[in-house]
Amino acid sequence: MEVIISRGCGLDVHQATIVACLLVGLPDHKPRQEIRTFSTLTRDLIALRDWLLAAGCTHVAMESTGVYWKPVYNLLEGHFELIVANARHIKAVPGRKTDVKDAEWIADLLRHGLLRPSYVPGRELRELRDLLRYRHKLVSVESAERNRLIKLLESANIKLSSVATDVFGVSGRLMIRALSRAEATPAEMAALAKGRLRAKLPELKEALTGRLQEHHRQLLRLQLARIEQCEDDLRRLEVTLGEKLQPYARQLALLDAIPGLGWVVAATVIAEIGIEMRQWPSAGHLASWAGLCPGQNESAGKRRHSHLNPGNPYLRTALIEAALAATREKDCYFREKYYRLKARRGHKRAVVAVAHKLLVAIYHVLATQTPYQDLGAGYLDRLEPERLRLNLVRRLERLGYQVSLEPKRA
Repeated sequence: MEVIISRGCGLDVHQATIVACLLVGLPDHKPRQEIRTFSTLTRDLIALRDWLLAAGCTHVAMESTGVYWKPVYNLLEGHFELIVANARHIKAVPGRKTDVKDAEWIADLLRHGLLRPSYVPGRELRELRDLLRYRHKLVSVESAERNRLIKLLESANIKLSSVATDVFGVSGRLMIRALSRAEATPAEMAALAKGRLRAKLPELKEALTGRLQEHHRQLLRLQLARIEQCEDDLRRLEVTLGEKLQPYARQLALLDAIPGLGWVVAATVIAEIGIEMRQWPSAGHLASWAGLCPGQNESAGKRRHSHLNPGNPYLRTALIEAALAATREKDCYFREKYYRLKARRGHKRAVVAVAHKLLVAIYHVLATQTPYQDLGAGYLDRLEPERLRLNLVRRLERLGYQVSLEPKRA
């Protein structure tokens, strides 16, 4: 095989140690190999960087092992051309497996240009990623805590969720606090209702009559405090996100015009894939990276069922949520696509297909920096009008009708 890189280093990264294999040599000569082991402390990572710089190393490759590659990447960034490779793509031939052998294998693949680099965004986008991913976790924690509180009320025979549409609105929180203090009767707690909920005072009085014990009240206080703490953290985090997203105002506006995409999904898209689409040759490559298109499984001319690739879970989750929202838009191409696929393939496959369509639209909007133009609900009908006409006639004939069609006069 042809040698592409004359001075490269392969790193086998672990939590506590790093094994480095440096290969130096001209393409037509056997390379000189040097192997060293370093700890993952900052001091030793700086020593690793200085050693590679002194040897004239130009390229460094490593596996994307959990989060352990990130501190190494942070200290080597800007000094070498870094390649973070997917561990599934660079498995060595089965046999003796040691840390040294792994480092040698990575270095050899790097030397011959056989490593495909994973997409690693710049430092600013990585910071935005961390903030948005933590926001996603906070929202999940808050939702889980709200569900626990409602289950606790149900277990104590309090049926507040059956009467109040929003248990955690202004009225609901006043009643939950009153329940946790045990200082008011059901009628007095029902009187705390605000606005339209006051029309349900008799139902509220009955719903707030239960068997609340002291341990229930203690749990109510703890859970309500956790919910309010999550809400406060989310508010502060969103202020920081607003500042971080200011340089991407134009891209956010372009993405916000796509059906189903709010500011959170648009910000997640920017943080996960960036605003430059040059790292993906086509929209299909991006969809494969995101895990929104099935892989290929063909043998002997037969195509078999194939599952989705793991992909990027944060981007895929955001796009699935956007797809569900887009299916509720009136006179929208995505809504029409969803209902057509749902009839043949079911709800889940239809939603994933719409999410794939959304990602393709996002790719072209960001690549060309032009506003999104919806195809309209009638686009699919215009693709194959003759086929649609025959299909509708067959359906009417199966119902017992005799059909004859004439063109509509102008």
